[in-house]
Amino acid sequence: MKKGIHPEVFDVTIRCACGTTVDTISTQERLDVDICSGCHPLFTGQQKFVDTAGRIEKFQARYNSAKKQK
Repeated sequence: MKKGIHPEVFDVTIRCACGTTVDTISTQERLDVDICSGCHPLFTGQQKFVDTAGRIEKFQARYNSAKKQK
């Protein structure tokens, strides 16, 4: 292997917003994720809305205002 061209590798713990943690290695020192296989609807079979920016409310407000104009 050539010296100086490979990134530094760290032992990290990936933390999900739901509280799940996974130990692995990465080129980043810290990894935080919003959704993982422990809380993703595809794997859990439960539907839930992940609305961090209020997108659903913005859409509903736009839709309702367009309905009122007609």
